Amino acid sequence: MADPHEPSDAAARRAKPAVVVYPNNTLPHADMEMLERARRTLTKIADIIVPPRDARAFEVPAGCFFRIVSVDGPQVGDLNLWNAHDLSEHFFSGKTRALNATHVGKGDRLWSTLPNLRPMATITHDTLGWYGFDADGGGIHDVIGTRCDPYTNRLLAGGDYHHCCHSNLTRALASARGMDPRDAEMHVHDVLNVFMCTGFTHDTHQYFMKASPVRPGDFIEFFAEIDLLGALSTCPGGDCGSTHSSDTAKCYPLKVEVLRPDANALAGWAPPQRNPYPRTHGL
Repeated sequence: MADPHEPSDAAARRAKPAVVVYPNNTLPHADMEMLERARRTLTKIADIIVPPRDARAFEVPAGCFFRIVSVDGPQVGDLNLWNAHDLSEHFFSGKTRALNATHVGKGDRLWSTLPNLRPMATITHDTLGWYGFDADGGGIHDVIGTRCDPYTNRLLAGGDYHHCCHSNLTRALASARGMDPRDAEMHVHDVLNVFMCTGFTHDTHQYFMKASPVRPGDFIEFFAEIDLLGALSTCPGGDCGSTHSSDTAKCYPLKVEVLRPDANALAGWAPPQRNPYPRTHGL
């Protein structure tokens, strides 16, 4: 039945063309040829194992690479990134989504918060790049979800659960920086959902998740554009094929590898500068 309040020109209004909000052809793109050459020279300098339903922090110097690797079974992870010298500059998932797409892959850059707005990391390899978008509209590595958290869990399910990704990331940052968890929590932010398969339902347009296609040996790789402090949580939903924020899903560890290229592999490269906007805001 037609909505009685629908105006007579409703069809014409709906037929207006879609316009991409942020055409990204003028974005400063990474030199992928240089990065591809550099990744052929990589030497591993650190391994970090993130246990199931927990998180670990790690540091990556500017000009190095890091990989998030599936090791024992299908598992998704929630990634936070900060400027290692200034926690107020961190990954800005909303702007990364606006400048790229709902899901990110090779060649996409992870942007930092205002007023900095500069690339923090560039995705240089993704073994799940073949997946694309499935019939449900699901894709891999989304920047649309937030992170499972104990506040939403209490709101929807009641009770307290301390191994949500928000809490895991809080503990990891608190441990890495010697902070009270209540102070560390204020720096935890919306994530890159690594390996997670998500989208919006065709009928109700609700955020959905489905079992991740990730398998042991799969990895996503990043180039650190600035000195990074990262934290990775192994989501309590495991592959997120059924549930999250609970102890019922089968969960596995993830591994973070930090890798350094040869000294000459990045000749001429320099970390990006902070956004030059003078912050006067018209005054």
